[in-house]
Amino acid sequence: MTAAAELRPYIMIEILRRYSLITLLVIFNFTVSAAAFPLESVTDKAKTAQISKEGSEHPQETVIMKWWKLLLDLPLLAGWNKQSDDIYEPSFSTQSKSKAPKYIIGIHPLHNPKRLFEVYGPIVDFLNTNIPEADFTLEASRNYEEFDRKLYGGHFDFAMPNPYQTVNSLKHGYRVFGKMADDDDFRGIILVRRDSGINTVADLKGKAVSYPAPTALAATMMPQYYLHTHGIDINRDIENRYVGSQESSIINVLRGHVAAGATWPVPWKTFSKENPQLADQLEVKWQTEPLQNNGWVVRKDLPTAVIDKFAALLFDLANHEQGRAMLARIPVTRFEPANDDSYEPVQAFIATFIKTVRPLE
Repeated sequence: MTAAAELRPYIMIEILRRYSLITLLVIFNFTVSAAAFPLESVTDKAKTAQISKEGSEHPQETVIMKWWKLLLDLPLLAGWNKQSDDIYEPSFSTQSKSKAPKYIIGIHPLHNPKRLFEVYGPIVDFLNTNIPEADFTLEASRNYEEFDRKLYGGHFDFAMPNPYQTVNSLKHGYRVFGKMADDDDFRGIILVRRDSGINTVADLKGKAVSYPAPTALAATMMPQYYLHTHGIDINRDIENRYVGSQESSIINVLRGHVAAGATWPVPWKTFSKENPQLADQLEVKWQTEPLQNNGWVVRKDLPTAVIDKFAALLFDLANHEQGRAMLARIPVTRFEPANDDSYEPVQAFIATFIKTVRPLE
């Protein structure tokens, strides 16, 4: 039973109690009004206690109305009314870890925060259950800029950045200990509407193209490099629109806001599975060569024992049914060991991109 369900009987009792209070207030108001008793002191107190964002009250407002508003402003009802506006928050292991060292896990903005928690929350829950001496918390970022700030500032203890961020994190106190497998899936794809009339790369000249963010490797840099090597000057021939997320880049194409949109296979597969009729209106027109997939990094000052247990559980997910179900949500077949040297091809690509396409900072 959820916490909200457990509280519901108490909330109803409290409401009945307060309705009884307001009934007594009505009787009181009627009595004192008949006796022409001055109510200035009561209304003054009501005005003092009343908190209004608008900063004003209607001149015809009665004492009862004022008291009723005060009752509604009391913590229980105010908190109850607010429940429907609460943002999504995941719940992980129920066991108490109040005294365990806390570690923050950051995943780069592959999805919007709610979706990110749905996909990676079960993995963090699994880690918490199997490493009782540590308390892991998953933290989402609203966009790439926020994630970069947290990563390069050493805010995350463990993180799964994109390969470009992975390479940059090595200069900020992190080391690579693992990565996503399925490198063939780490490539850029460029989507167009099937009815767009766009058949060649040259048809994009003078039009807009969407991307998640300037520093998204597979979904931005690799597609921009592809366009560059196929005759497009991305700084002059097209309008580049950075729309904040993979999903937004896809939706911008679907709605016709841009002529083409870049993403990478993982979010495209997810979108196609969940929205087959909408996805059928789009097609993958071009795709890039692959690079190393997203990395797993850890701050170098963390205890070796915790890092080793974290890595072992992560790499073993593909070997049991519960783990495979978690991986299928991503989707990826497994996580695998890696080190700093695993990302040398990414460093070479970035150097070429900066030299031939555009600066990154």
